[in-house]
Amino acid sequence: MSSKRKITVAYGDGIGPEIMKATLGILEAAGADIETDVIEIGEQVYLKGISSGIEPKAWDSLRASKVFLKAPITTPQGGGFKSLNVTTRKTLGLYANVRPCKAFSPYIHTHFPKTDMVIIRENEEDLYAGIEHRQTDEVYQCLKLISRPGSEKIIRYAFEYAKKNNRKKVTCMTKDNIMKLADGLFHKVFNEVAKEYPDIEADHKIIDIGTALIADKPEMFDVIVTLNLYGDIISDVAAQITGSVGLGGSSNVGEDVAMFEAIHGSAPDIAGQDIANPSGLLNGAIMMLVHIGQPEVAALISNAWMKTLEDGIHTGDIYQEGVSSKLVGTQEFAQSVIERLGQKPENMTPASFKKSEDGDDNMGAIKLTERKPCVKDLIGLDVFIDWKENDRDANVIGDKLRSVDADGLKMQLITNRGVKVYPDGMKETFCSDHWRVRFFNADQSTITHAQVLEVLKQVEALGFDFIKIENLYTFDGELGFSLAQGE
Repeated sequence: MSSKRKITVAYGDGIGPEIMKATLGILEAAGADIETDVIEIGEQVYLKGISSGIEPKAWDSLRASKVFLKAPITTPQGGGFKSLNVTTRKTLGLYANVRPCKAFSPYIHTHFPKTDMVIIRENEEDLYAGIEHRQTDEVYQCLKLISRPGSEKIIRYAFEYAKKNNRKKVTCMTKDNIMKLADGLFHKVFNEVAKEYPDIEADHKIIDIGTALIADKPEMFDVIVTLNLYGDIISDVAAQITGSVGLGGSSNVGEDVAMFEAIHGSAPDIAGQDIANPSGLLNGAIMMLVHIGQPEVAALISNAWMKTLEDGIHTGDIYQEGVSSKLVGTQEFAQSVIERLGQKPENMTPASFKKSEDGDDNMGAIKLTERKPCVKDLIGLDVFIDWKENDRDANVIGDKLRSVDADGLKMQLITNRGVKVYPDGMKETFCSDHWRVRFFNADQSTITHAQVLEVLKQVEALGFDFIKIENLYTFDGELGFSLAQGE
């Protein structure tokens, strides 16, 4: 029986098979103690009618190996095909996306030669939950879901990553000046966790100025932790400004399983031409080797790869006149790395990785803080209505709904797209066909489900189409809902 560490490998689509061949060739030459179990994913699986892009039996391999080295895939055009990355991340609980963004100047062109940041992105929640509804003829909804456990897991992971890798600062990025509850929770948990790591500097940036600073002064950042959508965007910005989109690898880490890949796509337009740069997948594989307890091999490959860059042996995507010495294809680049195994870069800092005491890197197994559940009280109701009669006059819909009275539960205000329009709305406010009607008792005391049902019964009797409701709660006396603009 083989003692080698088994990993699951997928060759993917487009340039995937070429760069996977190059990557595995380097790993073999470097003495990586691995055994591969190959699965099929991507375009051909989609075309078999499997909407997830992965065969059911492939999950058995992933559960057994717990390590997935994946080449890029192609998702067919048209509806009905799910994102394999999203499916894999959620199915296997890969909550942490880790993307190093480092400059390799002057060998790779960049205006920011000192950039060396790591972006750690929450991978399962936020708008990427993919819960969407068309509620009216005009209005669509996408739910943004942020949980305390999900926030704490990714934030703790970021601080543990910084601690293990001798990073000095962790920056949180949110938009909690607008989304005070959802993004506010993430920022609040960040502040709580940061207190447990006094040796690591912690700061916060609003995501818009944070993104601008990444594009303008990336040297000021070390480790960044953020929500799913923001992380997706800023990690591409960071990769672009370092000049290394084709070089970037990433890991997707969970409590039990981890996936490693290049950050770029399958590039079908150059497939089969032996011109693709295998560096992104190779750097993902280097992260994988550290994860499975083979940091010495990871450093051996990383140093040989940097020495190859220093020697000017470059694929076409990074070739520069006056800097590069030789233009090579995919397999020749891989062979050049193999020839330099055992060498170290002369101008760039040589790689060195720590080994976990218990073999595999188990950083994904985060222990959450125990908390006492909040006391939750129902105090109000938002009823959403589809209505566009009477030139969408807010006074018409408001005056009609004033008659609703469910044992004291009465309408207090109406908003349209978050802006208060009744009573005392502004005539200049544009109104869609999507109205939110808020009900409270006069003293905002607790209400019952029976009152909620009675409100809906009376709203229906008035001829209105209610399309959704949201119960309004307090948690330990604090409001669990946002106030309307103008409320």
